[in-house]
Amino acid sequence: MPSEKQDAFVSPMRVFVAKNSKAEKSVRSRISMPAVRAPGVPASPKHDLIFHSGKTIADLIFVNFYVGGTPAWNPTDIQSIDDGLAAAMTDKNLNNVMSQYYASGHITSTFQGSHVLAGPKPSKVSQGDVENLVRQLFQAGTLNGVNFGSTVLNFMLPSGTILNTDLAPTIGAISSKVESSKTQQVTPMALAHAVPPQDQEDSTNGLGGYHGSIHVGTGSAAQTIYYAIGVFSEQLADGTVNGIPVFDKSWKNVVATFYHELNEARTDPDVEDAINAGNSPTAVNFLGWTSAQGEECGDFPVSEANPLTEVFKELKLTNSQATVPVQLQYSDADHGPGLPRPAAAPFAGGHAKQHKAG
Repeated sequence: MPSEKQDAFVSPMRVFVAKNSKAEKSVRSRISMPAVRAPGVPASPKHDLIFHSGKTIADLIFVNFYVGGTPAWNPTDIQSIDDGLAAAMTDKNLNNVMSQYYASGHITSTFQGSHVLAGPKPSKVSQGDVENLVRQLFQAGTLNGVNFGSTVLNFMLPSGTILNTDLAPTIGAISSKVESSKTQQVTPMALAHAVPPQDQEDSTNGLGGYHGSIHVGTGSAAQTIYYAIGVFSEQLADGTVNGIPVFDKSWKNVVATFYHELNEARTDPDVEDAINAGNSPTAVNFLGWTSAQGEECGDFPVSEANPLTEVFKELKLTNSQATVPVQLQYSDADHGPGLPRPAAAPFAGGHAKQHKAG
């Protein structure tokens, strides 16, 4: 974001895109662009994150929704994604990187189970589709009891489904009927109308996922509901690449995608409101932590890594020999993508104030 001496508003990123992809070029064309760091990625202090006084979520809750019905999903993949994401988000040494963006120096993450939504499997999903789905889940009472202020709803798309950033819904609505649920806490790993998609920003051109929010209700009943959505990153049978496949198994790509999205959602949950506010002077006030270039915590590591395996890694869990697939997040303490730490990184607020004042 710009410093206090600048007048222009830098629209922040909120999408997960592959380096040098058509999706990245399209997204970046709309934004103003002027240690235990991961090896191979040079220090870049000018990309350090700055706090803009918006909301952050220290004690995060998340729920997984699998789109497309039981036939669209391998049960083993669902279990691996649930276990992997829960393990990554609760790992002490990984959280020691992200805790630097909270004055308390302490964060928690709680996984509250997963649900399979009834089919059929959609061929394409837009932002309009997922936001309609969130509204339907709310109106049907499926989300009763959810702590909306701290919860992110994760929507996992099945193999072959293409995601885009179109604000309008597609022809095929996603079913909001819950087909099956696993509500138990998962323990850490033991291991409308047809609308042409914005094809520069779909998952066949490097889009992996994004996070956002919608507003429901009015007055005292008003709620903000946070969501994230991502694709089943893979190379399809016809040779087409969908999403950002890095690991040897697609479920690992899903875990890394949602690790990216959840950390961005917790450090910058109201980015959608900032984008919708446009050039209003109040737009920046919605933002939590972003760089002067409008990047959230997961963005710069992906854009700078070459190859992507510099920041997409299977890391050993703090208290286990098991590993978890993640994408390293930006660390102000390291001026780049931060590796897990045995002790919490220092609070980034002091540095952010100095950077912002300059």
